[in-house]
Amino acid sequence: MSGQRYTLEAIVLHWAQAIVVIWLLWLGWTMVDLPKGAERSAAYGLHKSLGLLALLLIIVRLAWRRGHQAPKLVATGWEAKLATAVHHALYALLFMAPLAGFLASSFTPFAIKFFGIELPKLGWPDETLNGAFKLAHVVFVWGLAALIGLHIAGALKHLFKRDGTIQRMLPGGLFKN
Repeated sequence: MSGQRYTLEAIVLHWAQAIVVIWLLWLGWTMVDLPKGAERSAAYGLHKSLGLLALLLIIVRLAWRRGHQAPKLVATGWEAKLATAVHHALYALLFMAPLAGFLASSFTPFAIKFFGIELPKLGWPDETLNGAFKLAHVVFVWGLAALIGLHIAGALKHLFKRDGTIQRMLPGGLFKN
């Protein structure tokens, strides 16, 4: 079992990001089926706000990571390489998916609001650019969902192996051996 734990800050950022992203995935996949109207508009508004929050969180996490080294991996060989590759890809898609969503929204005639606060847009109404960024957003999100599934599968493997990896990222050392 590895004795190194992640810092409290890293744990809080990880789980805050996880909650926001899971909420975003659920909301994103359910809001498109809502009939046009107030409920759908509210769902899209919340999705955009949460997306911007997710973008802010990943920027904070990347800044945090630059100054704080992660504990050494328990895995070795191909498993360590896979874990490293998945983590790098997760960070990339956690950044690119909300950025593409923001850029898609920037090329519509509608305001972009962050929990009610209107933000400046980086574009102008343009259906072609909106469509391109919307497609990128969808591709990034599906890739992110697949990587999250792989990440969870790896976490469950470590939980069942009882090798101490899971305890490093759980608050208060839940699921102790």
